[in-house]
Amino acid sequence: MRLRPTLSTTLLLLVTSNPLMASDAAIQAGEHAKQIAKQALLIDTHIDVPYRIAEKWDDVSQATDGGDFDYPRAVKGGLNAPFMSIYIPANLEKEGKGKSYQLANQLIDSMEALAQRAPDKFAMAYSTADVEKQFNAGKISIAMGMENGSPIEGDLNNLHHFYKRGIRYITLAHSQSNHISDSSYDLRRQWKGLSPFGKELVVEMNKVGVLVDVSHISDEAFYQVMELSKVPVVASHSSLRKYTPGFERNMNDDMLKALAKNGGVIQINFGSSFVTSKANGWYDKRDEAQKEAEASGTSKVDFRAAYLKKNPFPFASLEQVLDHIDHVVKVIGIDHVGIGSDFDGVGDSLPVGLKDVSMYPNLIQGLLDRGYDDNQIKQILGGNTMRVWKAAEHYATTH
Repeated sequence: MRLRPTLSTTLLLLVTSNPLMASDAAIQAGEHAKQIAKQALLIDTHIDVPYRIAEKWDDVSQATDGGDFDYPRAVKGGLNAPFMSIYIPANLEKEGKGKSYQLANQLIDSMEALAQRAPDKFAMAYSTADVEKQFNAGKISIAMGMENGSPIEGDLNNLHHFYKRGIRYITLAHSQSNHISDSSYDLRRQWKGLSPFGKELVVEMNKVGVLVDVSHISDEAFYQVMELSKVPVVASHSSLRKYTPGFERNMNDDMLKALAKNGGVIQINFGSSFVTSKANGWYDKRDEAQKEAEASGTSKVDFRAAYLKKNPFPFASLEQVLDHIDHVVKVIGIDHVGIGSDFDGVGDSLPVGLKDVSMYPNLIQGLLDRGYDDNQIKQILGGNTMRVWKAAEHYATTH
């Protein structure tokens, strides 16, 4: 789920103003790439459909005009198992007990309802066996991860409750520090990493079979998770700090090495501000200019439209997304990288060539062009994610 606001004018203006469009247009999926997408198990560990349809209803079992996900586009792209994000805004924890818990249950309800409305298209996935069975049956598996652990509300019984409801990873915090962990976005590091309860929670998540998601948390919290977790972890939708210096939300090379030692996987986020420093800094420059404009009486809407026209958003390219994958492979190997697109969570900031779930074959083509073989691509698309999920299942049944 995004933190940056959605770009406010049309994508047409943005794309036609962007010189990256021409350079990236060359990456178009060929028949072999499309075949891999059809045959391989493709898992994306972070798609924000639940919150999207809670804010504005869309029947994603049919083609939709908006958003990045719907069933026809998912089929076209070869997506087999999206982890639907049960996203909980950080402010709800401060609004009182029960708010986060209630919203989490409502969003889970919406995913169960989706599967019930279209049982020929979707099925809930509570295990790796479910994913494999439904893949063979030609259905899209709906797995779920909780983005922000605030619904746990300091009670390990709630962890068990959400496991029973289908949650298979928990992003410990989001944009603010919560009762579990400090956030990479929050300057107030009240816990200096994980809270005492957060440390208990990580241990219990291992026992229950819920993967620990280290996206969003502070560096100190990340290293504490590495010390505590006996099970491989995921970074469900993170990219690399090498290409976004100073952006703590992404991971640096030392963190990658620690992740590999743990056996975990980083799932690359497609959002342009996660992929390039130029896109990452664009929002800060706009917001600074906006403060000055509003002080002189210009409305936010008028200012943003004018600013965007003069300063087109610098979309990342598909090649730059591939650079992140390449760098992970170079530093820690092919076993530790996957896909966590953040579709429906980063507004209109997606890279050219990766605008929605129909476009995974373009990514596959880019991997082929860079020399990855079919088996390596299948690892990136889903094999590595299945490995860590199976490790979590095994640990939970033996401890």
